[in-house]
Amino acid sequence: MATEVYRASLLSSGGSVEELAALIGRSAAIVRDALDECVRLGLIRPSWEVPGRVHAISPDVALQALLARQESDLQTRQRQIAETRVEVARLTEEFAAQRTRSERNEVEQLEGLDRIRDRIQELSADCRHSLVAFAPGGHQTSDNREASRPLTEALRNRGVAMRTVYLDSIYNDPATVEHARWLVGLGNDVRTVASLPARMIIFDGEAAIMPMDPDNSAEGALLFRGRGILAGLSELFQLVWERAAPVTTARKQRTSTDDKGLTSQESAVLRLLSEGLTDEGVARKLGVSVRTGRRITAELMARLGAKSRFQAGLRAARIGWIGEDEDGGLADLLDMAAPGRPAAPDGSRLANC
Repeated sequence: MATEVYRASLLSSGGSVEELAALIGRSAAIVRDALDECVRLGLIRPSWEVPGRVHAISPDVALQALLARQESDLQTRQRQIAETRVEVARLTEEFAAQRTRSERNEVEQLEGLDRIRDRIQELSADCRHSLVAFAPGGHQTSDNREASRPLTEALRNRGVAMRTVYLDSIYNDPATVEHARWLVGLGNDVRTVASLPARMIIFDGEAAIMPMDPDNSAEGALLFRGRGILAGLSELFQLVWERAAPVTTARKQRTSTDDKGLTSQESAVLRLLSEGLTDEGVARKLGVSVRTGRRITAELMARLGAKSRFQAGLRAARIGWIGEDEDGGLADLLDMAAPGRPAAPDGSRLANC
């Protein structure tokens, strides 16, 4: 509109607002706004001879001045862009140096969920061969499931082999079961087990992330890179993986009994109770409610004819329900792989990854 008003002013040798409005067939308000823009650009000025009229400045003067201002603005902008590029390069170099220093350390402490999520995204982007994970906590939230889908698809598109262990209790939540089967449909391996040591993700067998405090994700996480630590954590994953059941058959296995007449969940409860976990701790490990955990414990005590947990433990050990088996040493292995962590953590959360 400013160009149209400027052209009309040139052809009519100026004029009032009303005259220009009539000439171009626009309202006076629109023409007045366009004239203000033309004045700002230096194309038109108020007439010095006739008050209330405007005077159009010759194009060879006005447009040259306008082009000169635009060229000056462009040069300023280009200079600002160049300075920004230098600053970005400096910050990138500093961040890369800091990351290199961190990667030299066998253990890196990550504080805050934002830092944990950022690190998981970075490690996932660099992951090329394998990703294995423990996903305790029972059912996975809808936000968790939706957030994981793009990352999972990107990993599969790069040919990364993924193995995940969930808890048997996911079968209490159809949405989580559907998500697990979606993972299988992508070509991932998914299994379930009665209980898990802690949340854990291992990338290419070269880096692993675990929570500092399995009961409080706000405490942060630990990133392990040491070869000895990674070997221990990888062995821990393999031990749990071998006793887990494929997600397509786990529901049946969860209700089947072993040669002692115990389901996998009941065996896990006995083991966890023998480790001294509370009702709340057992429930978190199984990914079930405290009420469900207490019900399983009460049923086991009734079968053993015990009036207390201590008595139940003695009778379970006497008849061979608790003893050396393939679960033995998992807690010790976890403590050896991650020195300084509390023994037998009661469940975990790690940035909902």
